Amino acid sequence: MIAVIEPTFDERGLVPAIVQDAGAGTVLMLAWMNVDALRLTRETGIVHFWSRSRQALWKKGETSGNTLALVELRLDCDGDAVLVRARPAGPACHTGTTTCFFHRDDGVDDDGVPALDAENAQVIARLGQILIDRRDSSPGGGVSATNSYTKSLLEKGMPKILEKIAEESGELAAELPSGSDERVVSETADLLFHVMVGLTARRIPVERVFAELAKRFGTSGHTEKASRPPK
Repeated sequence: MIAVIEPTFDERGLVPAIVQDAGAGTVLMLAWMNVDALRLTRETGIVHFWSRSRQALWKKGETSGNTLALVELRLDCDGDAVLVRARPAGPACHTGTTTCFFHRDDGVDDDGVPALDAENAQVIARLGQILIDRRDSSPGGGVSATNSYTKSLLEKGMPKILEKIAEESGELAAELPSGSDERVVSETADLLFHVMVGLTARRIPVERVFAELAKRFGTSGHTEKASRPPK
């Protein structure tokens, strides 16, 4: 069994906890944890903190309903800060904004992340979670292969998934030159969905794809391709 690595708490018995939206990547808030808050977060899957002002344990969203569902915990290199990757059920800030970091240093306030980006990220994150739930559901409970296309596709395995990706890719290629915008959008959605099913089968989070794309910003496509190791 792998031992759980504990953070280094300060002289007050606290450690700073930075909360990040696991889907959108947005930094949501900074709070504090003590031993009990960290334990309850692990045990319940709902993020808990220690309130320095009230000197009490605090389950995020207990009164507002804007809870944080834990995805994973990470420690920084020194072990004296915790990164909490979570899926928010609503605005993280008590002001009602998506993130507590809505003050820009140019004096302008915004919601911390462009609304369109946040909405798109939530769609991808929600779809990713649904695909994981379908993959991990048992035939005897929850969503079974008899009423879930995704579940049946995953159970048929990679050959069937690859067949569908090739099929949807061909249909998109047929529509792109002169098909209606509606058909191009529909076929693109079908292809993206089946690619995400393939990633889910491989247990590769789609966020890793976005992270790879983000690394390529500001880099010429020719340069990026030239830097790849030979296949």
